[in-house]
Amino acid sequence: KSKFITAMLALFLGGLGIHRFYLGQNKRGLLYLLFCWTLIPSLIACLDFFFFIFMSEDKFRYQYNPNSGF
Repeated sequence: KSKFITAMLALFLGGLGIHRFYLGQNKRGLLYLLFCWTLIPSLIACLDFFFFIFMSEDKFRYQYNPNSGF
């Protein structure tokens, strides 16, 4: 999984939880999708975008790609 793609999905499609489905967090993605009409997931996705942008590449790989050599 790519940190850049995750951040872009959070920015553009985050209100629907697409970035969470991409990361394999299907339950969270479903919650985003169920509550997308409230716009709360869009606000959280905006925070997620900045979280992913400022996260180090190593930390992202360790947390979301556990089988990539760590």
